[in-house]
Amino acid sequence: MDIQIIILVIFIGGYLAITLEHTFKIDKLIPALGMMALLWAIISLFHLDVFNVNSELKQLTPTHLEEIILHHLGKTAEILLFLIGAMTIVEIIDYFDGFATIKGFIRTKSKVNLLWIFSILGFILSAIIDNLTATIVLITILQKVIKDRETRLWFAGLIVISANAGGAWSPIGDVTTTMLWIANKVTTLQLILHTFIPSVVCMVVPVFIASKFKVFSGEIELDTNEEVSTSKYGALMLYLGLSAIVFVPIFKTVTHLPPYIGMMLSLAVVAAFAEIFSNRLFDLSNVGEEQEASDAASHHSPVHKSLGKVEMPSILFFLGILMAVAALESLGMLFNFANDLDTAIPNRDIVVAILGIGSAIIDNVPLVAASIGMFSVPMDHPLWHFIAYAAGTGGSILIIGSAAGVVAMGMEKINFFWYLKKIGLLALIGFVAGGVAFIAMRDLILNA
Repeated sequence: MDIQIIILVIFIGGYLAITLEHTFKIDKLIPALGMMALLWAIISLFHLDVFNVNSELKQLTPTHLEEIILHHLGKTAEILLFLIGAMTIVEIIDYFDGFATIKGFIRTKSKVNLLWIFSILGFILSAIIDNLTATIVLITILQKVIKDRETRLWFAGLIVISANAGGAWSPIGDVTTTMLWIANKVTTLQLILHTFIPSVVCMVVPVFIASKFKVFSGEIELDTNEEVSTSKYGALMLYLGLSAIVFVPIFKTVTHLPPYIGMMLSLAVVAAFAEIFSNRLFDLSNVGEEQEASDAASHHSPVHKSLGKVEMPSILFFLGILMAVAALESLGMLFNFANDLDTAIPNRDIVVAILGIGSAIIDNVPLVAASIGMFSVPMDHPLWHFIAYAAGTGGSILIIGSAAGVVAMGMEKINFFWYLKKIGLLALIGFVAGGVAFIAMRDLILNA
């Protein structure tokens, strides 16, 4: 059997195991890590030729195995360190119950108004703290605001659509856009300019249609007496943390350094304030018991506790899948596949649309990782912006098609077929509407 066929079988097998993790009841990090190790082991044992992809010349350049592994590991580590920093800042905000501040803004009883408030919040928050975290925060608030479960399911479904749409136009809003940004395929300003309006369309169209449904008519009872935050520093840490994350693209633009360095600086600033506020909290709550206060502070460091809550399984999954895709890229398989695809389907809009819809079925991280190795077009080419939009929003079509959908499914016990029947078509309409808006804007700019 040809060795490349064996490699493809291992990759497809691992891919299927990742996609069917809920069926097999095996965490997706296991097949991702196993697939990565096996692919690189085969390359080494059989002394296969490895290549660098020269985007400018659109050709493969031979290189050494150790060099190419270090190259891809460095690129992957940039993404992982960035994600660890962002996740830790979010956990520090949560440590001070900062997200409870958002609930204080909700005072309306109208279901339609609430739908627009949650959708807009999901769209904006996901662009800053990523779509997964935004979904967790908003559904947590939703559970405190709306008691009727059937109504809450509808809200949760529209939050998923809004969060994924919001994550698509920001370099820090979704793992896939972060990957494209760190890989120098898109810049912050151009990504926003080209994908913001399509993302707004992707969110507004389904929310507008849903607002006409009977389930969103009438009013709800609000519990306005509930305490907003358990910590007096909650609001301050929320604004500080969000500002620190937003600062990262600015830092990259000014210094031209990799984004993870800016994220580490932001984390250091947020962590410093967290430690100061945490010590004050313990000192005030243990007046006259200095030794106990000191011990409590040392064992309840917000930074240590927040780092302990960072999802390492997700980090390891990204390590496995990105390095596995890197193995295929190093063999030149993705480059050759892209050339064959261009020959078979010359219209790249169709290819990207298929990629977007495909991200509802399979994880969008490996799809985007593969596309980075497939297409040899320059930075800020419209193709990269369309990939960012399609991969970020296409996952909303199925509940299992995005991290936001999966977490909503777990928090609200949403049935797969209920979502497909009630929300899936709305998400598809939004995806198509945003895609049409993107193509129309792109053609208008190119012909101007």
